[in-house]
Amino acid sequence: MENIELNLAEQQQIRLEKLVKLQKDGRDPFNETSFRKTHESVEIVDGFDKLEGKSVSIAGRIILQRIMGKASFCHILDESGKIQFYISINDMGENVYNAFREYDLGDIVGVTGKVFKTKTGEVSVHAYEIKLLAKALTPLPDKHAGLRDPELRYRDRHVDLISNPEVRDIFRTRSKVVSGIREFFDSRDFMEVETPVLQNIAGGANARPFVTHHNALDMKMFLRIAVELHHKRLIVGGFEKIYEIGRVFRNEGISQKHNPEFTLLEYYKAYADRAEMVEIFRELLQHVTQKVKGALEFEYQGTKLDLGGKWKRMTLIESVREVAGLDFTKLDAKKAETEMKKMKLELPKTRTWGTLLYSTFEQCVEKTLIQPTFITGYPVEIAPLVKKDMHDPRIADMSELFICGREMGNTYTEINDPIDQRERFMAQEREREKGDTEAMSVDEDFLSAMAYGMPPTGGQGLGVDRFVMLLADTHSIRESLFFPTMRKK
Repeated sequence: MENIELNLAEQQQIRLEKLVKLQKDGRDPFNETSFRKTHESVEIVDGFDKLEGKSVSIAGRIILQRIMGKASFCHILDESGKIQFYISINDMGENVYNAFREYDLGDIVGVTGKVFKTKTGEVSVHAYEIKLLAKALTPLPDKHAGLRDPELRYRDRHVDLISNPEVRDIFRTRSKVVSGIREFFDSRDFMEVETPVLQNIAGGANARPFVTHHNALDMKMFLRIAVELHHKRLIVGGFEKIYEIGRVFRNEGISQKHNPEFTLLEYYKAYADRAEMVEIFRELLQHVTQKVKGALEFEYQGTKLDLGGKWKRMTLIESVREVAGLDFTKLDAKKAETEMKKMKLELPKTRTWGTLLYSTFEQCVEKTLIQPTFITGYPVEIAPLVKKDMHDPRIADMSELFICGREMGNTYTEINDPIDQRERFMAQEREREKGDTEAMSVDEDFLSAMAYGMPPTGGQGLGVDRFVMLLADTHSIRESLFFPTMRKK
């Protein structure tokens, strides 16, 4: 214990002294290696009729104590919930009971006893054995005030999960979402794949990457911003239906909708186009929603949502005309810029017809799309990996899904022409040279793969964290991440 600093807060110092005494008496709780539980708390509470009078072994963290003279009640918290146990000096003996009285809130204990109900009707365990399994040297937050400050909750998620057990339900929902996604694709014969996180070129999306250095190879590398280009190389190689759920990293701002590190689902199907992939996307979200919520109608932050049916579809131009009153079929870039200035809208750095259209949509339309809505007809400037519309070369064959004013995912008919793809990459490269840090670089390895022949392919991406937000009814993406990115203390 000589390595532990002694300049701790008063409560911590008292707990430390208790631990030292236990160790001197040969009762170091940290020497315990296991405890065999027979039941979770919820099993005992829900199964009282069958377990009454039977012996059970439970374990968890002490979260409430009512210490009395010769008998006491405690609540412990395990993964499934909380349960009360009763302990008395008559059952345990004076030495064991007095040792128990020195336990603190937060300590982890194992209890063996018989199931019964108190006079007030609370299912409890009448202890006849108790063992201290771990000593909490730092006290839990005050039980009345709890841990409410979001900054502290996200930074000390372990304390948040102890103090606010309801938060655990968010992450149970998250687990169900991910397993539901896998269930959906596995049942349709998609193969799950894994592609590199460290990449020579950050490609597959317009985003600013995180840069690192590979010491052994002495080369600059990037944390991936997407998985798209490697997936398409697998399509070239002959895998026709693939998906990946993985972390991607974008060196951008933090907000209620954005975290620099997030979970992305991407899936690709050879011989499919955007229209087919849109239907797969709708079926996927409906499948997972039904699995998690038990229904396709539910409330999100007080707003009633209905994910049933076929979902609304609009083009980007139609939505801007309907909401903002601007008809981009009758505007060129110069006139569009003038109209946006009149409306006091922020202008994009690059001012083409397409970027002005998209910027107007972002500022005026997105927030109005509450029920599930597919928006199609995006300008090619923002979709450098997507096929052009056969009837209008300014438009890419791409859709985005919006729910509650948030983009949930993109659907594409992918470019499979290596010559067209090179020209798109070169256009992106020119934007990079002008200072656009989110524009893509030319990926020669990908172009080389495409030259062997890539079948017509549909692709789709889903921000898993945002979908979890929706189904877990959380207002911020940080609520759906165990450990969101935080500023250093």
